[in-house]
Amino acid sequence: MAYTATDQEVRTFEAAHEEIQKTINLGQEILWLTQEECIKAGPDIDLTLELTKQALVAHGQKKYEMPAKIGIHPFSDVFFHAMPAYVPGNVACGMKWIECFPRNPKQYNLPQTTGLLLLNDIMTGVPIAVMDSAWLTAMRTPAVTALAAGALHGNAKTFGMFGCGVQGVEHVKFIVKTLKQLEKIYIYDVVPERMDQLMQEVKPFVDVEIVKAKDPKEVAEKCEVMSSATIILLEPLSVVKKEWVSKGQTILPCDLNTFWDPAISKEADKYIVDSIHEHELFNGMGYFPDGLPKITCETGEILAGLEQGRTSSDELIVCSNIGMSVCDVVMGKAILDKAIEMGLGRKLPL
Repeated sequence: MAYTATDQEVRTFEAAHEEIQKTINLGQEILWLTQEECIKAGPDIDLTLELTKQALVAHGQKKYEMPAKIGIHPFSDVFFHAMPAYVPGNVACGMKWIECFPRNPKQYNLPQTTGLLLLNDIMTGVPIAVMDSAWLTAMRTPAVTALAAGALHGNAKTFGMFGCGVQGVEHVKFIVKTLKQLEKIYIYDVVPERMDQLMQEVKPFVDVEIVKAKDPKEVAEKCEVMSSATIILLEPLSVVKKEWVSKGQTILPCDLNTFWDPAISKEADKYIVDSIHEHELFNGMGYFPDGLPKITCETGEILAGLEQGRTSSDELIVCSNIGMSVCDVVMGKAILDKAIEMGLGRKLPL
């Protein structure tokens, strides 16, 4: 779906074009930002939530252009994704190239997720910056979950997190910002040490009791809102069983159709997704062996006030957010602007 910019937006693009020329020689140079520099210039949790909300609302209002992510899969348990996007309201245009190799930490002592984000000048199309994309992905992903949780179940007192790696840690940090009545957070990971690590890492940020669950069933039976950030596979693992969940819960997977019994999404009162096109693409690739559940609406439409979220306390709602590049380029543009202000990065010849 193409988006035609308004005259005002074009004037904003022209102003941004003039501004970036003060930093780099357009068409001859790019600005390179390392992960450390992205973190220095990056938004904090509150600003990340605001930027992510802007991106999701733009998506809900159809003020964007973003084809469904495409990818390659050298092995059954890994993927590379190419994720372009254009969000005129944030003067953001570019593409993320990211991979997920769950085997990396154990086999190669390397991160599970690495990647790069390329940003372009909208007026001329020339590349203006290349930066690490792993950190901003780690930030924007839990922001989407937290925003959706706040919109769908803002009065929840219990939250459950499956997966205690990088994403699990950030989810716990972010969720307390939008579920302000939380009294208890349950966590679970197949590697017990990760639960201890999560509790240690979030201690300075989270003033809510955190409980290490003995098994997934305990989390599913005790939590009103739950999220999972584990692994994405073609065949569902169905770790959480249908009989463990109940009416009135809100489930927010970040791992597509892998972690939960597919019957849960099929039988939910509402099945909401961040991107219909991307879920349809993954369905065509075989990630929903039992078929894609009937989609109610998109996350951004709820945040934009165009669709209703929870309308009854006994609704079982599944909101699947697998990551959209509109969030990536908006975050990347904010990082680039701040990095330039701070004098970070290095110029490289094209």
